[in-house]
Amino acid sequence: MEKPQKRKRDDTPSPPPPPLDAGDATVENGVDLSLLEAIEKSAQNGGTVVVLDLRGLKKLVLSFERRLRDNLEARVMHPDQPDRFADSEVELHEELDRLKALAGAPELYADFVALNVVPSIVGLLGHENSDIASDVVNLLTDLTDADVLEDNDEPAAALIDSLLANNVLELLVQNIGRLSEADPDEAAAIYNTLAIIENMIEVKPAVAEMVCERTKLLRWLLGRIKVREFDGNKQYASEILAILLQNSPANQKRLGQMNGVDAVLQAVAMYKSKDPKSSDEEEMLENLFDCLCCLLMPVENKERFMKSEGVELMIIIMKQKKSAYGSAIRALDFAMTKYPPACERFVDVLGLKTAFAAFMGKIPMSKKNKKERYQEELEERIISLIASLFGGIVRGSRRDRLLSKFVENECEKIDRLMELYMRYSDRVKAESERMDELELDDLEMDEEERYNRKLEAGLYTLQLIAVILGHLWSSEHPQMQSRIELLLRQQRLSKKDVKDILVEYHDNIGDLEGPEEKDRAQAKVQKFITAFET
Repeated sequence: MEKPQKRKRDDTPSPPPPPLDAGDATVENGVDLSLLEAIEKSAQNGGTVVVLDLRGLKKLVLSFERRLRDNLEARVMHPDQPDRFADSEVELHEELDRLKALAGAPELYADFVALNVVPSIVGLLGHENSDIASDVVNLLTDLTDADVLEDNDEPAAALIDSLLANNVLELLVQNIGRLSEADPDEAAAIYNTLAIIENMIEVKPAVAEMVCERTKLLRWLLGRIKVREFDGNKQYASEILAILLQNSPANQKRLGQMNGVDAVLQAVAMYKSKDPKSSDEEEMLENLFDCLCCLLMPVENKERFMKSEGVELMIIIMKQKKSAYGSAIRALDFAMTKYPPACERFVDVLGLKTAFAAFMGKIPMSKKNKKERYQEELEERIISLIASLFGGIVRGSRRDRLLSKFVENECEKIDRLMELYMRYSDRVKAESERMDELELDDLEMDEEERYNRKLEAGLYTLQLIAVILGHLWSSEHPQMQSRIELLLRQQRLSKKDVKDILVEYHDNIGDLEGPEEKDRAQAKVQKFITAFET
């Protein structure tokens, strides 16, 4: 399963964060030219760019703590007279702004933590003045920025651990709850809060589960993606949700229990008969499908997907032939893998016609899917989907309907299957020959590496095609068997070639899902191997 694409970072995000305009004279390759000009002018006028050292850091921290104390005292002494503490808050704002200089010296992060100022800064996320809380968010955004933390693993870990120890996740998410996106500054603070969480996950992946265990972030994200209007914060919310779900069965199950499958389906349903209006909106839709596919990993969520009529919705999206066409196929593939009830529902709601139209290459054309790799991915997904159908529907009238698809129109779908078989077989053969040449050059590879490289070249899809051929051959339908033999002979191949692919597949089935599941999977493949031997 693909990982969600990384968000394209803007240098100065604002809500909705506008994409950097390549034609904007102030921005070039994501660099703020106005900032560079200001630095150059400063140098020309005899000014110097200050590089922070430990002594300078101590001065900044001391000044910050003094302004913080002044503000707290003013608020205690004059709680009902804002004009009496307003000046101290302006000064506190300025000190928080000055601390951003630390982002230019990440090697000082451990010293920053040792000065014991992190608790005071994090505590300000709960400040009565939401502007001060937003200042803290802006500061933490700069300090945790991926570009700043790159190649600074130990300082980054020290800062993130200190933030976590001081309940930063809980306070960040609580602060989101009091912000209004109607206010541009507060909307920016929400965006930046999501950026901090993403940056923390980047440094410490365990944060992905921590933030879901300790806060109500998942519920907030669900509510945000259900909002009909599109903006940058909705896009970012969809990406953070995808990041939280990938590689985390705990988060997948947790969100499923919160009616998350239905919520994501509702968000996706907005695009069943329309296309996104921009590349950013298109990326958001892909994020939502990433979320859906992650959610469909646990079996209990597959059941929720069916109850929410997810199978029907995906078929509708495919029939509408909009930009979500390929993503709908991917979601169906996840839903039906090792889950017979979804396969049966798919046949019952007349999904076979739509699926086999895609299998035959009748896919809607657009700028996006004219790309060769997109079409290949679609091909691989639909092959996987059909293999799942055969695996999930083993008998009865539904099985007959599935098999009959390969007989209609003079077995055109077997012709297509063999066309795909040859294409992927040629790719795998070319990769094997390439590896043989590398080994002649003394670049030795073990069997596992060779096998993985063949998988990347298309072996897994070839194996699925062989499995589908195994299902067709085992049906003992004379017309299908004779067609398969004819097409193999035309390519100077035999049943043994298909059998050899199945044997390699059989021998490499892993036991990630336990020894019993491995035995069951190998037994199924062995039946096809035996069938091709007769």
